[in-house]
Amino acid sequence: MSAEPVSVYAAGSLREVLTDIARDHEARTGQKLQLTFAASGLLRERIEKGEAAQVFASADTQHPQRLAAGGGWQAPQVFVRNSLCALTQAEVSTTPQQLLATLLDPKVKLGTSTPKADPSGDYAWELFRRADALQPGAYATLDRKALQLTGGPNSPRPPAGRGTYEWVMDQRQADVFLTYCTNAVAAQRQLPRLKVVAVPPSLQVGAAYGLTVKRDAPPAAAAFAQALLQPPAQAVFARYGFGAP
Repeated sequence: MSAEPVSVYAAGSLREVLTDIARDHEARTGQKLQLTFAASGLLRERIEKGEAAQVFASADTQHPQRLAAGGGWQAPQVFVRNSLCALTQAEVSTTPQQLLATLLDPKVKLGTSTPKADPSGDYAWELFRRADALQPGAYATLDRKALQLTGGPNSPRPPAGRGTYEWVMDQRQADVFLTYCTNAVAAQRQLPRLKVVAVPPSLQVGAAYGLTVKRDAPPAAAAFAQALLQPPAQAVFARYGFGAP
């Protein structure tokens, strides 16, 4: 056990589940953890600028791989998976089969996170590319109309106590928001009038979350990272809707 807290930087979509897992880990081991949450790309930039993270849990594998390529971090490993869902306003009537037509509808405001800063945005654009394979021209339409509402360095923050996606939708900034299914379910729990629509397999983009540890971090950091892969933590991830590695 380290006398100093282990500094864990983690994707915003992990806030609820990792807070629970960290609480269990602290109770079991006595090791304190300091959790910092934000969009993965923004966290990676902060780490590159010298912030003292010891564990990095990203919503993709590219950002931790970039740190590892610099030599100071271990090669990342996938520790959980997620997928995309559409979070919609109550009046939006769509199904998985109709979702692409809904997204392309000029009257429908489509919200996403911010690519490069937040992997959720990158996954949305991958969905747009898949849409183009089904319906040529779809990518250009979706790329042009998508509103990058969250996850960027200048994205408005919700008031204290409000979830990002629930707040964005409550403010009616979007009619449909493409985000992780775990985020969509959490937003619907906070604002029950919202609807969650599955993305059909033809458009679905799997999100692999990558985990890396700083090479000079104390053993307590590696111990927490390894704990995330063990059955107790994986059971908590599953309860929040995440998939196994």
